[in-house]
Amino acid sequence: MKIKSIKDKNVLYLHLYGELDECSAKSLKDKIDEIFMNLSGIKQLVFNLSNLTFMDSTGIGMLLGRYKKLKALGINAYIQNASLSIERIIEISGLYKIMPKI
Repeated sequence: MKIKSIKDKNVLYLHLYGELDECSAKSLKDKIDEIFMNLSGIKQLVFNLSNLTFMDSTGIGMLLGRYKKLKALGINAYIQNASLSIERIIEISGLYKIMPKI
């Protein structure tokens, strides 16, 4: 699992690459939490999932946990470019209700 962060003005884009499952969720969570330690000036965070090839319920849980941290910091979170199969998982879980698709 790979992650790339791109800052554009007051928006931080996190591009996720690979599979987000039980095997990769812990290390990805740690990498994202490290990025969260330097969010000064960020008002929005976008999880770009265009290069995510697989996600299970563990991935949903990891994203939900990051959402809660962002909310506590007053930062809005969004999801972008999920594939059709991953989008179905997100819709079924209700994640789009708290992290809208953009």
